[in-house]
Amino acid sequence: METYLVHLGHMPYQEAWDLQRQVGAGVKSGALPDTMLLVEHPPVYTVGRSAHDSLQNLLWDDERRRAEGIELYMVDRGGDITYHGPGQLVGYPIIDLTRHGRDLHRYLRRLEESIIAALQYFGIDAVRKPPHTGVWIDQEKVAAIGVKASHWITQHGFALNVNPRLEHFAGIVPCGISDKGVTSMARMLGRPVNLGEVTPVVERELARTFGFEYREVDLEALTGAVRASG
Repeated sequence: METYLVHLGHMPYQEAWDLQRQVGAGVKSGALPDTMLLVEHPPVYTVGRSAHDSLQNLLWDDERRRAEGIELYMVDRGGDITYHGPGQLVGYPIIDLTRHGRDLHRYLRRLEESIIAALQYFGIDAVRKPPHTGVWIDQEKVAAIGVKASHWITQHGFALNVNPRLEHFAGIVPCGISDKGVTSMARMLGRPVNLGEVTPVVERELARTFGFEYREVDLEALTGAVRASG
């Protein structure tokens, strides 16, 4: 099944969110195939639908966030609050679940499965921890997952902590879970790890799990396809 694979590099959150919506419309219309966007964001907290009203899990005020250079967005995915930043591999699979068995819970489990397998390649034993979504090492989360599906077209996705600034997680209660921590691949391996060595492994495991056959396209080609799709 052909799937566009797009490496966005460093991209502001709003720009990537806008792109997700444009690509999603193209996938929905059938003008674009399933598309995998991979990106690294500047520091940002994003708040899912379940936490829009209270913001009780946002701990740092505006002044502290400005000092740390962290933006804040209220977004339309499920879940609570999370962090994205440099050193974190963020993946946005924009796929039509009618081609992958119209089951959102199964989709979430398959994302987890892919990341667990990628971590295992590096010698890291990671697990699921029901009822929480995501990927865990003991009592610490190494990958957060939060998605949206409209008309069976997915948006948002996963964030794998490769080597981010873990101190930025102190400004939130990650995913609203107060009794567990956050970790990274670099911390678990005890050495520097970069996205360049991790990304191909994650791509491979996603392809294996979902049956993707990647066609790599650049951002210019993708935006051209989006414009052509209407």
